[in-house]
Amino acid sequence: MIAQIRGRLIHKEPGSVVVEANGLGYQVFVSLTTFYEIPDLEQTVILHTHTHVREDALQLFGFSSPLEKELFQILIGVTGIGPKLALNILSGISPKELLNSLDQRDMNRLQSVPGIGRKMAERMVLDLQEKARKIGTRISLQPAEPRRTDGLAEDVISALLNLGYKKAQAEKAVEIAFRQGPDLTLEKALKESLKILASV
Repeated sequence: MIAQIRGRLIHKEPGSVVVEANGLGYQVFVSLTTFYEIPDLEQTVILHTHTHVREDALQLFGFSSPLEKELFQILIGVTGIGPKLALNILSGISPKELLNSLDQRDMNRLQSVPGIGRKMAERMVLDLQEKARKIGTRISLQPAEPRRTDGLAEDVISALLNLGYKKAQAEKAVEIAFRQGPDLTLEKALKESLKILASV
């Protein structure tokens, strides 16, 4: 089973991407939530993946967060929900909102997701309410990740502005640089940002 893939993003479109890793191009199906969070083409991307095996195909479904992957896996355990519908559900509602809707039995919100009718919404609540509650409780108990890069990012942007770059250019370059890893020093982040700006 392929649980995670890391590589160069060589193709992206709503619904699927192609990631090149070790010389192979992997097609990975993604939700719109993940699609809007992944970096630009030619950047390094990390996706948490679920391997779906059928008689005639082996498909990869990728997610930007472990939570989205976990929700996908419990969704496909519901009778009548296959991988494509589960991805569709996660494209129409954020992971935390889905957890809340299941926990609170919010049938109207669930039915507002394309492909989910009244009966399916009822089945989802029946099968997943308790699981959603446990996941929600676990998430609320986890300490928030410290946003260590905020001050550093501002320092890098400031340095780029002093070098004559426009603010919008600097912010975009810094955003891309920090996607490549959270443990950058000021020097590394500045070098990476300048590299990105030089390639534009």
